[in-house]
Amino acid sequence: MDLFAIREELSKSGVMICFTGPFSHSIIDEIGQAVRNHLSAENIAKAAVMDVFAAYIELAQNVKNYCATRTLPTGDPGSSIITIAKLDGRYQVSSGNVVLREDIAPLLANIDSINALDPAGLKARYKEQMRRDRQPGAMGAGLGLLDIARRSPEKLSYSVRDLDGNYAFFSLAATV
Repeated sequence: MDLFAIREELSKSGVMICFTGPFSHSIIDEIGQAVRNHLSAENIAKAAVMDVFAAYIELAQNVKNYCATRTLPTGDPGSSIITIAKLDGRYQVSSGNVVLREDIAPLLANIDSINALDPAGLKARYKEQMRRDRQPGAMGAGLGLLDIARRSPEKLSYSVRDLDGNYAFFSLAATV
């Protein structure tokens, strides 16, 4: 394995932080602390640090929670990834993980519906979601992607790569 080539590729892409492997609460906490320290050392505005940190936490927890609730293959295909890159003065937080093919359509429909909203629509939908009762077995209040979208000047972007008949690799990116 040519780690120098991997490092060079990450550097060309502006990636400052990258983690791949199974996500756990402790890993998310440790990387989160590293993210805060790294961004604070860059002397960027506190609001920008919070936007990046919030996007990182939400995307990492989404991956962890999804993997915890679904039966997925173990080993490399089950690995997840999160990156934080600095591109043109903005930060892009991206996550990727294996998903069941049956979950792709509702996932993309949710993201597309969020992307279709303007700032006022995002605010209204966020408030509406806050007032809703939680679904039985839900791991969150369903506010995370709305919160990221509200912090981002760009639409959420995603891609799906087929792995086989049962699984695909889903990537989601937010620019803050």
